[in-house]
Amino acid sequence: MGSLGNRIKYLREKKYISQKDFAKQIGVSSTVLSRYESDDRKPDYDTLQSIADYFKVSTDYLLGRTDILESTYNKNYIAANIHDPELQLWYNELPQYTEKDLRKLKTIWEIIRDKHN
Repeated sequence: MGSLGNRIKYLREKKYISQKDFAKQIGVSSTVLSRYESDDRKPDYDTLQSIADYFKVSTDYLLGRTDILESTYNKNYIAANIHDPELQLWYNELPQYTEKDLRKLKTIWEIIRDKHN
């Protein structure tokens, strides 16, 4: 899955978003996006950053310099904005839990979120 085009296509399909809709989100034509995904063309810096921001991944991931999907910027931003020490500890413990446990937590969060909406 190494190339930039393959990674963009993988992320887009993972989110079930069409080329047309995604192209619109990042401000390019669907033809241009198709050429990115087939590695016939490379996005400029601003477009690359827009793609990374949309999928919440690093540009290093998109460029194949790392296989880590998570953007450390987003994680650090969230951690820096938690001021309650108890919440900070809880947040920092999350990575040690299994995906199954995190899905349970997500379900609980969705119940709380839906109750407030």
